[in-house]
Amino acid sequence: MQEAIMPNWLKQRADLTPDRTAFETNEQRISFLKLWDRVLVLTGKLASLGIQKGDHVALLSENSLDLVCFFHALMALGAVGVPLNIRLSPEELAWETEDSEARWLICDDADQPLEPEIMKGTRSFNWITMNHVKQQPQADATLQHSFHLGDPCTIIYTSGTTGRPKGVVLTYGNHWWSAAGSALNLGLADTDKWLCCVPLFHVSGLSIIMKNIIYGMPVFLLKKFDPHAANRVICQNGVSMVSVVANMLRRMLDDLGTERYPAAFRCMLLGGGPAPLPLLKHSREKKIPVYQTYGLTETASQMVTLPPEFMFSKLGSAGKPLFHGEIRIVGKDREAKRDEPGEILVRGMNVTPGYWNRPGATAKAFSNGWLCTGDIGYLDSDGFLYVLDRRDDLIISGGENVYPAEIESVLFDFPGVEEAGVVGVKNQHWGEVPFAFIHLKPGCSVTEEALLNFCEKKLARYKLPVGICFTGLLPRNASRKLLRRKLTDRLPEEYCPSK
Repeated sequence: MQEAIMPNWLKQRADLTPDRTAFETNEQRISFLKLWDRVLVLTGKLASLGIQKGDHVALLSENSLDLVCFFHALMALGAVGVPLNIRLSPEELAWETEDSEARWLICDDADQPLEPEIMKGTRSFNWITMNHVKQQPQADATLQHSFHLGDPCTIIYTSGTTGRPKGVVLTYGNHWWSAAGSALNLGLADTDKWLCCVPLFHVSGLSIIMKNIIYGMPVFLLKKFDPHAANRVICQNGVSMVSVVANMLRRMLDDLGTERYPAAFRCMLLGGGPAPLPLLKHSREKKIPVYQTYGLTETASQMVTLPPEFMFSKLGSAGKPLFHGEIRIVGKDREAKRDEPGEILVRGMNVTPGYWNRPGATAKAFSNGWLCTGDIGYLDSDGFLYVLDRRDDLIISGGENVYPAEIESVLFDFPGVEEAGVVGVKNQHWGEVPFAFIHLKPGCSVTEEALLNFCEKKLARYKLPVGICFTGLLPRNASRKLLRRKLTDRLPEEYCPSK
């Protein structure tokens, strides 16, 4: 069977709609043709460094049009982009660059000061800034006028919640089917404009720049997330769609106050794990069109999304799989029944072929063609997915499954609570019991007794936290997901026998 081949996406888009706006920022606006022209120049500069088809190139940068151009230039050369998380330590950045077997690490000016630490010792890659690349002489570049959908396009490292992160290989086909499945589910209008305020080194942000060229849809790009800036762009710049996680949405609602979003705003795509029901109810009261979604780096972003007609009747559900995807729930050695929790397994054209240089991890992650996500959820009687928690975060107390996200949702509903995180601690009688961490809103005062009394009315006794620690901002990764494993460092001494 002939391998699927498509024209170079950006070149095709520049031919089809050359004058249509591709990107807006606070400083400039650029058309698809101008974007392609910039990328063509950049390919010659990269070629002068010897970068060619099949090479791996790491990119370290905050959100910028330069970073967008570098992604497309690498695609035009047939090289594989390896976006790096700018919040990582120099040691972690060096490890991921070497693990990916990247020949070059290209950074923006803001990360230039990290060079001495990252390049300490013998390194297998070269270092250069984006501005220095632009100053390179022009060389003849062999352009990829077509993309083979089975070829690797990017390698994105997981957040590494346990052990070393793994490089997720995403092919052109993975990115294509992710964008196509999203459009079939969310729809696509001529007036759509997507606000990108999530990092481009994360699969959520990267999927937006893929949608941008595949849809021919303008994107408003922010350097980083700021709730006031995001709300201003939505209200003043004709944005119709934005991708967020729960923590971002909460901060945007706080900033929005009594105001409302314009009628043109039609999609708040909410991912990043189970969302607290109080937050969803608050959004519903403000008539904000929240589309809950579930996805992973391994699925090139969305895998499941709640259709608009079920936005309120299935509040709290992540929805059903995108058109090309499938999901299953598997319990212990058997298929789970409806409403019975188990591990979420997914299959589809957007699912990674595997992890870079990790054949063992790849084999372990797949079961007869299905990706084992490590997440716990269930399908209701209508086949809608409800995500409960990460399997690694599950607390087993006296033989009962306790999901931290459920307790966090209740705590979040208490007035004055800004953030809530729950972990399991060892207990002689029950094996494990839940312990909560609370960060309060500025100026608020809450007692442990008041919170526990509140929880007692809403939770079974075995789900009640055995203690509450009032603390500062909770640890989160670059995609704003709560890092529960880091909360254990804040546990009081009596809950840490090893201390």
